[in-house]
Amino acid sequence: MRITLGVTGGVAAYKAAELVRRLQQEGFSVEVVMTRAACEFIKPLTFAALTGKKVITGLFAESGGEANLESAIEHIAVAQRTDLLLVAPATADTLAKFSRGISDDFLSTLYLATTAPVVVAPAMNVNMWNHPATQENIERLRGRGVHVVSPDEGYLACGMTGAGRLAGQDAIISAVREVFQMRQDLEGQTVLLTAGPTQEDLDPVRFLTNRSSGKMGYAVAEAAARRGAKVILISGPTALESPAGVTRIDVRTAEEMLNAVQKHVAEATTAIFAAAVADYRPAEAAAHKIKKTGGEFALRLEANPDILATIARKKGERLIVGFAAETDKVAENARKKLKEKDADLIVANDVTAAGAGFDVDTNVVTLFARDGRDLALPKLTKREVADRILDEVVRLSASVKHQSAD
Repeated sequence: MRITLGVTGGVAAYKAAELVRRLQQEGFSVEVVMTRAACEFIKPLTFAALTGKKVITGLFAESGGEANLESAIEHIAVAQRTDLLLVAPATADTLAKFSRGISDDFLSTLYLATTAPVVVAPAMNVNMWNHPATQENIERLRGRGVHVVSPDEGYLACGMTGAGRLAGQDAIISAVREVFQMRQDLEGQTVLLTAGPTQEDLDPVRFLTNRSSGKMGYAVAEAAARRGAKVILISGPTALESPAGVTRIDVRTAEEMLNAVQKHVAEATTAIFAAAVADYRPAEAAAHKIKKTGGEFALRLEANPDILATIARKKGERLIVGFAAETDKVAENARKKLKEKDADLIVANDVTAAGAGFDVDTNVVTLFARDGRDLALPKLTKREVADRILDEVVRLSASVKHQSAD
């Protein structure tokens, strides 16, 4: 799981270096964002050495550096890939920006752009902490769901005594754990998931494939792991990194994917088939490169195995989730697939719709459940869609258990 640590400009900024180590010991991947004022108290190089990652200190390329599109929208990329935004220490200024929606630096812009949970650990002078403006900002943030780790009392750097000292690392780590444990509703479950395209060889040089990037399937795998499940990800060829805590098995062809699924499906309580498996493959793969002759070329295809249907026929009490990428008659085709494949849930979308196509970070889907519930979702990030899919998995699992008890 990925944590973005925001470090703001207070004397306690030096304590963030040890906090990085503690978070890493807890198994989190940490990326650091610093405000300009924080750089006056501790150098970015310290955090770069600890994390092995670039430390972000501003919205745009540094003065004299080359400005580019990547630097201009980096806050969006960070917002989408983080699982939690932790700000420690959080100054009064930063809390005020968050509260009022002011986004004039990278950290405050990231706060507005992310949908991940947010934890703040304030640190400041006792009078600043007790000021009505600060307390009003804190209450407003709490009302929006921000988790606040209240500061400790004691001797402060300014020479005064009282509340305002950065909370201890144990308290901050405990708050982080609490946030992630709020949705451990898949703990004890094993999710087997397919993702990405398949490649069906025509000759040693060419193959048949499709435009799937694997992003949707990987988002579901990451979300399932974050919610406590053991995840087995069987992936076709993609350029994506393996989600943290996920066991990944790489395959190329539909037949290889089926074999891998059959090998591991006995472990699974839920099987989610998000891969874009090629429906057909060349009937024969040439041993040598097929040469261009200048005339017509006829290619004979044969059907690939239907992985979803094959597993669903022997699903037992296992939940089966399929995907349907359509270009027309989405609802009709999805309901037909739901019935014919004996699935419990079909996630369907129109890949020609804006924001729902291949290799984008958003999706527009409708969930068609076996119990007759149809749930149309607005355009969401694929990470958000992943959690909504898993919400349905949890709901359907509870329904199955209830029926079994009866």
